[in-house]
Amino acid sequence: MSIDPRVALQSLTSALEEHLVAASTRRGDGDPAVEAAFFAVADAFEVYEDALYEAYNEVTPLQVFEEEEDEGDEERPVDDDDLEIVED
Repeated sequence: MSIDPRVALQSLTSALEEHLVAASTRRGDGDPAVEAAFFAVADAFEVYEDALYEAYNEVTPLQVFEEEEDEGDEERPVDDDDLEIVED
C-alpha cells in the first residue's frame, strides 16, 4: 500500500511544527519531549521521501543522519583492519 506524497508531506510539516514547539518550550538539555519530536521528524521525513520516490521516482536534497553506536569519546583498541599503509 503506497502513501500519497501529499499526505506524507502534511505529516512531515506537522512533525516539524511539533518539534518547534518542543524546542521552544524545552526544559533543559536532554528534554524527552524534544528528543521525541526530533525522532518524529526523522521518521516522517523518511516516510515522505519513500512516498515521493514511489510516486514520482524523485528524492529531496535532504538526508537524515543516524547516530553512531560509539560510546562518546572513549578510545577503542585499534584493529589491524583500521590501519592503512600510505606510501609516498
